[in-house]
Amino acid sequence: MMLYLIGSIVLTSYLTLSFKACQKFGVNVFQAIVFNYITCVITGSFVNGSFPIHQSNIAKPWFIWACIMGAMFVSIFNVVALTAQKNGIAVASVANKLSLIIPVILSVYLYRESVAGWKAAGVALALAAVIFTCYTRKKVDADKTVKGFMVYIWPLVLFLSSGLLDALINHVQITYVTEENNNDYLVSSFFSAATIGSSVLLIQYLRRKQKFQWKNLLAGILIGIPNYFSIWCLVHFLKQSPWQTSASIPVNNMGIVLFSAVAAGILFKERLSKINWLGIVLSIIAIYLIAFGDQL
Repeated sequence: MMLYLIGSIVLTSYLTLSFKACQKFGVNVFQAIVFNYITCVITGSFVNGSFPIHQSNIAKPWFIWACIMGAMFVSIFNVVALTAQKNGIAVASVANKLSLIIPVILSVYLYRESVAGWKAAGVALALAAVIFTCYTRKKVDADKTVKGFMVYIWPLVLFLSSGLLDALINHVQITYVTEENNNDYLVSSFFSAATIGSSVLLIQYLRRKQKFQWKNLLAGILIGIPNYFSIWCLVHFLKQSPWQTSASIPVNNMGIVLFSAVAAGILFKERLSKINWLGIVLSIIAIYLIAFGDQL
């Protein structure tokens, strides 16, 4: 079980780190993301032993949700890339992983679950953690410094969109997806993302707004294979975890937030202020409370 958890943490953190590397080496992020999803489809089909897009699956009620999820995959992956490049890897990781509070809140209304006590405190701490992690001190000129809480559009968009995606995945998993069709659903989602992204990219090629470069394809492959196996590890961890899903996912997210922040500091020399580190610590506490608040 721990190997799958470690695999999920390391591979998911690798995805966020890779977008910073794309910026460093001049890789076109959108092209890399499109090639990444094509790679995910090929990898998933190879691992599962078959290609899931056929008539019987298209007629299934979950297929339309897989298409919607694929569209969100493309959009959110681009937002993750922009956030990592403009605001830093730690900010992108926190905004992405703390979005779990959105499905937690929605579950109160959709599934009549209760959020009270320590779990409610965790939700409140999560909001504070996002603010502290995104705080910056930005120099405007040599004599003037702007201080305060900076509300960045990309972390906010990432926070909201990732939360809505998590809520959608949770709803579809509860309503439509079984252990037998889970792999077909996942690869179909990747196929939807690949189809949408490829269509947009082809149009841009024809209009000469994009130019193919082999390094973009290579980057897509280097992102795509770990992307598929990050989810593969997560699925196997959730199957073997002794905790409930509501606890297992937050534990996984805690590891990703911490590992990403440390790796970004080592590999890319990202400097975090004391307030930023406070936000990261609060995020870990918040995720823990959301996961285990009912047991405290």
